[in-house]
Amino acid sequence: MATNIPVELRYSKSDEWLRMEGDEVVIGITDYAQNALGDIVYLELPTVGTVLSARASFGVIESVKASSDLYAPIGGEVVAVNTALESAQEPINQDPYGDGWLIRVRPSGEEEELLDAQAYAAYCEERAH
Repeated sequence: MATNIPVELRYSKSDEWLRMEGDEVVIGITDYAQNALGDIVYLELPTVGTVLSARASFGVIESVKASSDLYAPIGGEVVAVNTALESAQEPINQDPYGDGWLIRVRPSGEEEELLDAQAYAAYCEERAH
């Protein structure tokens, strides 16, 4: 299964991606994660103003196959939530790096070890065997 892993993003080992946009970070789940989960049927996200710690759970995502916690790859304050996903989760499966983004965070400087696209691809490959 070919997984889309954009080179300009950074990745966590819990399958979230990060994209810097100005002084904020956009976070979502990777193509690998949405493929593994299958059709997403429920999403629970934090509210704007929530302060996240790196590696702490910030929400729950459920599919027809499984339920998983979402983990913050960085610490910081949630400044926006993709509320469109509350009523329709399909964008997470169809466009995980675009319309399927989950939250925007103003980072506090605390982050877990992040992977570049090449390292994340190797990590995904390792788990496939």
